[in-house]
Amino acid sequence: MPRCSDLSLAAVAVGALFFFLLPPVLAESGSAQLYRNNCATCHGAERLGGSGPALLPESLARLKKNKAEEIIAEGELATQMPAFGDKLSPQDIAALAAYIYAPPAIPPKWDEADIRASHIIVTPPDSLPPQPVFKADPLNLFVVVETGDHHITILDGDRMEPIYRFPSRFALHGGPKFTPDGRFVYFASRDGWITKFDLYSLQVVADIRAGINTRNLAISADGKYVMVANMLPHSLVALDAGDLSLLEVIPAFDKLGRESSRVSAVYQAAPRNSFIVALKDVPEVWEVFYGDDAPPVYSGLVHSHEKEMVEGLSEKGPFPIRRIEVTRPLDDFFFDQTYTHLFGSDREAQTAVVVHMDVGREIGEAPLPGLPHLGSGITWEYEGRAVMATPHLRENAISIIDMKTWQPLTKIETLGPGFFLRSHENSPYAWAGVFFGPNRDAVHIIDKATLKIVKTLRPIPGKTAAHTEFTRDGRYVLLSIWENDGALIVYDSKTLEEVKRIPMNKPSGKYNVYNKITRSEGTSH
Repeated sequence: MPRCSDLSLAAVAVGALFFFLLPPVLAESGSAQLYRNNCATCHGAERLGGSGPALLPESLARLKKNKAEEIIAEGELATQMPAFGDKLSPQDIAALAAYIYAPPAIPPKWDEADIRASHIIVTPPDSLPPQPVFKADPLNLFVVVETGDHHITILDGDRMEPIYRFPSRFALHGGPKFTPDGRFVYFASRDGWITKFDLYSLQVVADIRAGINTRNLAISADGKYVMVANMLPHSLVALDAGDLSLLEVIPAFDKLGRESSRVSAVYQAAPRNSFIVALKDVPEVWEVFYGDDAPPVYSGLVHSHEKEMVEGLSEKGPFPIRRIEVTRPLDDFFFDQTYTHLFGSDREAQTAVVVHMDVGREIGEAPLPGLPHLGSGITWEYEGRAVMATPHLRENAISIIDMKTWQPLTKIETLGPGFFLRSHENSPYAWAGVFFGPNRDAVHIIDKATLKIVKTLRPIPGKTAAHTEFTRDGRYVLLSIWENDGALIVYDSKTLEEVKRIPMNKPSGKYNVYNKITRSEGTSH
């Protein structure tokens, strides 16, 4: 099978190694040593992030220090953060918290020059073959992220056999994204590396480091642009989708240019030809238009909206930002299929808000406690109405929302909090993993016509079962056993019987090309 050249891989490895072997930050007390012994493996020697987020004052702006101490002692729900309360004394925990809230001796930066200098062309785009080098349906491939040893497996969704496996950047995050034709897939790592991979020739095309702590990326509907959301620096980074060369760095400031914000996520809003951006620290939702023909975005009052009679100040440039003011920062989004409505929440609120994207303001609010994971929301038709379903990270339930009124319709009680929810247009069932707690080995099968759990699977008792994805036609379901000695388990989506097991190293997620590029209602977007 084609592989990246050894020279190119060596250049990538040396670049990453050089960055993370910088001298450690010095401190007058033993706090720095505590950090190096307990935190540096996941959060980076310079606190710039790794498998865990950056631990710097800028990235902790909305987290109170006493809450940070609690997280160090008890761990954090829905993350890889372990508990240190049985290992460190209360004094050590307080010292660690003080250390991560103190500015480093050398302020971290990752600016335009750093981004450009990190750019690596591994395989020239003009050298790529026109057809796949394998015999399989390229639209029924699965891209499987194996976090156990940081690899990617490309799986044939018809034969259920691996086609190719290659090493990924450390700690991928946010899910891979595909070009509209499904040929190319892009990955984002927590430490900011963006990788473009060609699914036809099975080669890495390019790499670039867009930030220090990156949340996710999105691809424009025309396949020309990649937009990257950064927690640190506080920025959006626009890249050319062809070779990942830098186009623009967009600092994330509020409308007055005073307060900066971490960027929680960026989404492709294909029907709107725009990106929609979640800001963690500023009460604004951004809609960023792209392309040379991007529509004008007006700030302030507009005298007239009549065609060719508009009078008002417009933002110039290839990526104009439309700012929608909301009552509080929203960092978890769900959209209806047309991207007309945004359903958003933050991590602490007991309610979710509805934002009408055409009107550009909030139009409603819904009670939704228990930390809903809206990013995993899916939709289907129930009794003649469109409904949305979301799991909760702090409640043993799945909420069903009427998408006409945006009010809760009912709750389905589960055996524990969940993280992922999946279905398919051709399946009568939705699959919901419990994920947290003593029943993390359980997966509920929900009848979409009755909103009842009809079966609970426990594929391997005691081992976490999570994240399902359907084949292109919805005939089969792939379920992850989220362990280092894990597997993908293939089920018949109608009979719910097991078909096959494929050994994998902690397969955290798997993504079907066709379902993603067609924005299937049964998968997250």
